[in-house]
Amino acid sequence: MSNGNLAQVRHVVLVLSGKGGVGKSTITTELALALRHAGKKVGILDVDLCGPSIPRMLSVGRPEVHQCDSGWVPVYTDPQKSLALMSIGFLMEDPDEAVVWRGPKKTALIGQFVSDVAWGELDVLLVDTPPGTSDEHLAVLENLKKHRVDGAVLVTTPQAVSTGDVRREITFCKRTGLQILGIVENMSGFVCPHCSECSNIFSKGGGEELAELTGSVFLGSVPLDPRLSASLEEGKDFTQLFPDSATFSAISSISQTLLKSLETD
Repeated sequence: MSNGNLAQVRHVVLVLSGKGGVGKSTITTELALALRHAGKKVGILDVDLCGPSIPRMLSVGRPEVHQCDSGWVPVYTDPQKSLALMSIGFLMEDPDEAVVWRGPKKTALIGQFVSDVAWGELDVLLVDTPPGTSDEHLAVLENLKKHRVDGAVLVTTPQAVSTGDVRREITFCKRTGLQILGIVENMSGFVCPHCSECSNIFSKGGGEELAELTGSVFLGSVPLDPRLSASLEEGKDFTQLFPDSATFSAISSISQTLLKSLETD
């Protein structure tokens, strides 16, 4: 692997979940925006073969991906080049096509993808992975470990079914020697767009309980805020639109805790 491509990346963080539908790509995008808001240079590597949704959330469409001497050049979402993105979605000829590939082909693509992006200098690289504990995870891990992975952030929702799946993900992390940087509980309550009151639609506290049971750090809960979801759907930066929302303060505090733990490691 050309170590050069990740040589100037200070921290590499995987975002994992045991199951689909818990909002992992949303959390990855929100964390990236909050870190950028805090003045950091951030990259997102979107390796979710099943649903590369981050390009839409960051409003970059389907740009032409260029190559330079050291590999693929990431797509920048802002003129200051403070948020870089490389998505598997950029490499698919047809955005509506399903990826129906056998393991070895996926593994080879992920291997190439992880090592062949010319990131330049970054404070944090967030890696959005497919759900579960599959070959794809191992391929990402094996390729990144040749460089260095700081650890993983696990995303769950409050219900016990989801936390059960995340428990398997924790076992996966322990078996592969991947440090767990913390657990985020997503969809933790619903923020009313009219009165800003937060109601618990699902049960509450699953993430916190899971963190306690497994001896992991609980990074925080992120409520569902329709305004924030709408801004992501439209590819707008919620950190500028809703700086006083409960969701923004939750994500902001999670990103600060994450930074502190990365910097003290």
